[in-house]
Amino acid sequence: MTEGGRRTFTVDADSDGLRLDHFLASLNPDISRSQLQRLIRDGRVTAEGLQIKPGAIVHEGLTIALDVPAPTPSTVEAEAIPLTVLHDDADLIVIDKPAGMVVHPGAGHRAGTLVNALLHHVDDLSGIGGEERPGIVHRLDRGTSGLMVVAKNDAAHRELSRQFQEREVEKTYLALVWGVVEAGRRIDLPIGRDPKDRQKMSTRARRTRDAVTRVATAEKMRGVTLIEVAIDTGRTHQIRVHLAAISHPVIGDATYGGVRRHVAADVRAVNRLERPFLHAHRLAFHHPADHRPMTFESPLPADLQDVLDALRAAQVPR
Repeated sequence: MTEGGRRTFTVDADSDGLRLDHFLASLNPDISRSQLQRLIRDGRVTAEGLQIKPGAIVHEGLTIALDVPAPTPSTVEAEAIPLTVLHDDADLIVIDKPAGMVVHPGAGHRAGTLVNALLHHVDDLSGIGGEERPGIVHRLDRGTSGLMVVAKNDAAHRELSRQFQEREVEKTYLALVWGVVEAGRRIDLPIGRDPKDRQKMSTRARRTRDAVTRVATAEKMRGVTLIEVAIDTGRTHQIRVHLAAISHPVIGDATYGGVRRHVAADVRAVNRLERPFLHAHRLAFHHPADHRPMTFESPLPADLQDVLDALRAAQVPR
């Protein structure tokens, strides 16, 4: 693993008024919020050369320096959990994450995570993400299946993180939603932590970050629509929150209103769903070492495809 390093940032107009830890979290997705707060408390974050407190508010034009210590080896245990690997080279690995798998260890999930599995399959993941998030440069919700790229060394981690930060990565999802949604719709609603429920996100939070979701294609059926969704940003629960905000929640999403007790006979197949109908089916980025374009696609997993097939069959005139 490489040594830690110094990172510097200048607060722009969009970030004016944010808390220091929130500002740093938005620019350092490879470092967890708790790790950032610890670095701030340890005096590793300065503003104009002076130490700054975790709850401090940043203002436009301020220069902030973050001293990232050398990564420590992960204490998370490797587990022989099967993984579907689509690509594997010296710098990165692309996997097709199954629904139900948590990405990294956390409260209530110390084992059985993607990181536990990766540590078994990969000899040396990037250490930048910290002990609990080695190699992780982006995430998928537990109930979401589909494509993820993971860094295998620190140089790849930094470059992939940069591509995500600069919105150079193309991420496309398939979602089944309630109601009729038109292709071409753009949802531009900032997202933040729900003040009434810290486990949820909301478009009505006091502190928000910009988020943009685009509906690329739409297959309309009776009462539901299968949509292909592209996201320009990668906020927590973004697609689920945005679609719920326009009254078209993802079917099967109990958190954001996508579960209904009574459904019409034509769409009764959705009752088979045990998770949100949301799948990360396309991922495109540039290789961190030689910058060649890389594109991966993942078909719908069986649980979602079976429901979709039944819905399509129910649309046939009798």
